[in-house]
Amino acid sequence: MKKALMISLIIPIIVFILPIVAKADTISFKVGYFIPRAESDLWQIEFENMDFQKSDFMGTNFGFTYDYFLTRELSIALSIDGYTRKKVGLYEGYVKEAVEGQDYAFDYGEGFGISHVFDVSITPIQVSLKIAPLGRKGKFIPYVGGGVGIYLWNVRLQGDMIDFSDPVEFYDTSLDEYVIGYPTYATDAREENKLKIGYHALGGVMFPIANRISIEGEFKYNFLKGNFTESFKGFEPFDLSGYQISIGLNYWF
Repeated sequence: MKKALMISLIIPIIVFILPIVAKADTISFKVGYFIPRAESDLWQIEFENMDFQKSDFMGTNFGFTYDYFLTRELSIALSIDGYTRKKVGLYEGYVKEAVEGQDYAFDYGEGFGISHVFDVSITPIQVSLKIAPLGRKGKFIPYVGGGVGIYLWNVRLQGDMIDFSDPVEFYDTSLDEYVIGYPTYATDAREENKLKIGYHALGGVMFPIANRISIEGEFKYNFLKGNFTESFKGFEPFDLSGYQISIGLNYWF
């Protein structure tokens, strides 16, 4: 069902874009650095409890863009990028010990570390309208723009989780006092092959370095949140927004 929906959404875009691509005025290959905004609750819970942080989910990505110039100043662009980060994290300050056949997390002791994998990927297919106010000639070609895209995204948590909502009190004979433990459980929660319509704004500049070849620097901001439907019920929409800084090489047809 999901694959059928993806095909039904993507095919009309491809059919619309192909004539543009066939007459593309420029083709660009880019290397970027993606910085997720990461402001929804699942992101924040992970950063608060695990030993990784937001900077661990910043990373390089690769993409390419076709530009078709409608006029000297105006162009339509089709771009595809990809971002994925997969990190293994340990709960900070907690160890796992078995009590009466059940694993619990305690904030003291010499038990086993409690870890899981947090995996996020975002693949946008975007159509942009770009304006180059100085035209496409000269040694300095600035541009601004924005548009809409289809974003394919995935989120996965795999490993051990601590249930902080269900504390259990135990008497520790070695300490001669009561301590609090939290149940742990194995999880493999995932949202896969999700689709979302999102928006973006961008700006950049191109510098011709040879006949038909230029280098390009670009800043792009993506705006979108993805709704959870199955494994992450109870969480607010997942923040998929983020900044992307990229450099690229353009070939002019």
